[in-house]
Parts: sequence; C-alpha cells; structure tokens
Amino acid sequence: MQTRSVLMAGIVIFSVFTMTLARAGGGTVTGKITYEGTPAKQKPIDMSKEPSCAKQYTTPATTETVVTGPNNALENVVVYISQGAPDEAAPSKAAVFTQKGCRYLPHVLAFQVNQELNVLNEDQTSHNIHPLAKVNPEWNKSQPAGSQPIDTKYDKSEFIPVKCNIHPWMHGYFVVLNTSHYAVTGQDGAFSLKGLPPGKYTVSAWHEQYGAQTQEVTITGAESKTVNFTFKALPY
Repeated sequence: MQTRSVLMAGIVIFSVFTMTLARAGGGTVTGKITYEGTPAKQKPIDMSKEPSCAKQYTTPATTETVVTGPNNALENVVVYISQGAPDEAAPSKAAVFTQKGCRYLPHVLAFQVNQELNVLNEDQTSHNIHPLAKVNPEWNKSQPAGSQPIDTKYDKSEFIPVKCNIHPWMHGYFVVLNTSHYAVTGQDGAFSLKGLPPGKYTVSAWHEQYGAQTQEVTITGAESKTVNFTFKALPY
C-alpha cells in the first residue's frame, strides 16, 4: 500500500513538472522547406536608368520570385500557425521594410495585425510604395530621398503584394498575420516555431510563386516536432 502511494505521488509530481515545463517553454515545430524539379531561372535587373542604384552592385541584381539555396532549399517561404493558436496582441517593436539599391529588404516581410510598420528609403532617389491590399485599405505613397519613414499598420490579416510605381522591377510582399508563431525561411530553407502550448495545430507554408501547403501537428508538452514541406518547382 505504501509503495503504491509513493508511486502515485511520483506520477503526480512528474505530471505537474511536465505541465509546468510545457507552460514555461512550450513545444517547438521545426522543419525545412525544399523544392523538387527545376525552378525558373531568375532574370537580371536592368537598373541603368537609375545609376545611383545600379552602382551599388558589382554584378547585376536578379529578380527574387524564386530564390533557392543549397540542397534544394527554398527561401522566402512564410511558415506559420494558421489554426489552433489564439490571435495575439501585436508586439511593441515595429516591423521594418527598407528600400535600398532599388530593391525591397526583405523581399517578404511578415508581421502581425496592428503591429507598427516602418517603410524606409535609404536610396538617393524617390520611390513610390504601392501595397496592393484587398482586405485592408489600399494606399500608394511617394517617398523622396531623405524623407521620414512611412509609418502605418494593418488591422486585418492578408498577404499583400507590394510594388514601386517608379521602378517596375521592385516587387515584394507584406504578410500580415494574427499569430506571433511564424518564420520566413532563409538560404537554408529552415524554420522554427517555438513556444507552442499543448494542442493541435495547422502549420501552413506559403510561397509567392508555388502557393500554399498545410500539415497538422499535435504538441503534447515541451517536445520538438519536425514538419517538412516540399514544393514542386514550375517548369521554365
């Protein structure tokens, strides 16, 4: 009887410890985004009509619709929790979208609903920023060289193409999300979504050219789950 009581007490203590650890750190979803097939070759950008930008490159810049890395890694993929996580308040830190060398840095910017967005112009020429929103209000603003940042925010989630009406090769995306659990893949195609409490989640991966994919994952504690996505590259 005493042995059984000790065993039951141990189980309770272990359960409480596990729950506390899960609340403190949460689970993690990690993975890698890759492609199969042959992606379309990106085209060089002719910036000769904007010499202040052209001189910033030793080799011509290329378009960024499909950017790949070693071992078939796919860059600029937004991976996020699309279902299962509650909507979260926006962080106090602003998201920053920079125009430099007549390109958008980063090419794909993910941030949260109602998070402050700062649009900067670090070039010696004017830009005309035109986010093509459909759910949120659409705007189109000129930003001369040396001007103050454009400060704005979006109150609804949306994937928004961005273009410059002065330089037709400038394209990017605002990805406005309700959740803080997101990542944008770099050259290695890897991502990590941390701090997930126990529950069932839908993990979504979105690429501007190859579309979206989803997978389900269940987090039971402070463990790490692996979720990989493979996109089929469109032919030339």
